[in-house]
Amino acid sequence: MKLLADIIKDVAFTSIVGNPNQSIVGLTIDSRQAGQQILFAALRGTQVDGHDFIEKAIALGASVILCESLPESTNPDVTYLVASDSAAALGKLSANFYDNPSQKLKLIGITGTNGKTTTVTLLFRLFRSLGYRCGLISTVQNQIDDDVIPSTHTTPDAINLNKLLAQMVQAGCTHAFMEVSSHSVVQHRITGLHFAGGIFSNITHDHLDFHKTFDNYIKAKKGFFDNLPKSAFALVNIDDRRGGVMVQNTKANIQTYSLETLANVKGRIISDSIYGLEMEIDGQQVHFQLIGTFNAYNLLAIYGTAILLGEDKEEVLLHMSSLQTAPGRFEQVVDPQTHKVGIVDYAHTPDALENVLKTINQIKDGNQQVITLVGCGGNRDATKRPIMAKIACELSNKVILTSDNPRFEEPEEILAQMQKGVPPIDYKKTKVINDRKEAIFYAIQTIAQAGDIILVAGKGHETYQEIKGVKYDFDDKKMIQEAFQVRI
Repeated sequence: MKLLADIIKDVAFTSIVGNPNQSIVGLTIDSRQAGQQILFAALRGTQVDGHDFIEKAIALGASVILCESLPESTNPDVTYLVASDSAAALGKLSANFYDNPSQKLKLIGITGTNGKTTTVTLLFRLFRSLGYRCGLISTVQNQIDDDVIPSTHTTPDAINLNKLLAQMVQAGCTHAFMEVSSHSVVQHRITGLHFAGGIFSNITHDHLDFHKTFDNYIKAKKGFFDNLPKSAFALVNIDDRRGGVMVQNTKANIQTYSLETLANVKGRIISDSIYGLEMEIDGQQVHFQLIGTFNAYNLLAIYGTAILLGEDKEEVLLHMSSLQTAPGRFEQVVDPQTHKVGIVDYAHTPDALENVLKTINQIKDGNQQVITLVGCGGNRDATKRPIMAKIACELSNKVILTSDNPRFEEPEEILAQMQKGVPPIDYKKTKVINDRKEAIFYAIQTIAQAGDIILVAGKGHETYQEIKGVKYDFDDKKMIQEAFQVRI
């Protein structure tokens, strides 16, 4: 229970109507969860406006309303907090309500199009292996040391995010590593948090369904660094041409990492094979279990972060050498009888798919075919659909276009849009199979020969397929294993 007067401290409001001297036991953005001594925050979303549910929240007992405009008639028993941006105000209110947990942790955020999940997951594992109690907030799952908490968003809403961080503090965590999505910056989910450091991986076209333009997407990512405090560090991939743009206006200590040019953290790939990466980092030669240039960048970000957090260079590299990939990120399944290799990867953007396929082509031997299954999610950026198909055709021997998470779109329409990107010369090597299970079985049992590599891209760690609002059980990794077990 908290005094409202305490949690609104240092939060700017255009007006406060009612009594601020009352107790609050919880916050919510869902009017259905409103009740006695609950603060209901009316947020303006892309689909729903929380202001339309103010009266419902009050009817259920909400005693405080956070809003951007007062209702036509106000309730004398209710306190109204009016802010110019209720989402931004809620971020600060949430932090105050949970006693500003981010200030009691070394909180590290990573933003970028690709590599976020791998980097935060491996940082979490690295610091646990170094002896720290840690928290993880990622697309795959949230974790408080050993306790796993299912994840529904890349970055939770402000209330749940601060609640989760408070639980980490209570559990004795000293470090927390989290993905920072572009949505979370624009929607103020991270407003009010104190970051010890921020990492920028890369940026390519994604989420244009939400941001509308690529420039808006860049500005959203940059907004994370604009708001970092002077006490924080900003570690950026300087090989990405927008790495410098990200930190143009930051107050944080700017640090860089690179494979191609001079940087604070400099790396070089010595060899890259199915057995892992041999790299030189800051003059030290190390073997890593991860594969591919994209993972070389992830490893540099992890190493740089650990050093900036005060860890010993040699000990960090020793522990990093045993790190394994995050779930659904270039995850390999091998059939011991035929030596066919299935690779599950979350690649759902053109750049990510290109990186994965280039890596596979670099590490394969001359006789192995590369067979790619790829789809595109429904109700998301449609402009990338033909591009994804084109990349798959250019870098694969055989391609199967299949369903991903169609959501509320018709799978056939998504696939038709993807087919527009298939070059005429590649028509014969491309097949369309809507049913994802059928596509995986066809690739492994009908097309693939002994030793071939089958990339199943787009869903990665997900264990479901979302169709018309229903999530059906579906795990790419398990489906590959099942297909390997069926002998024809």
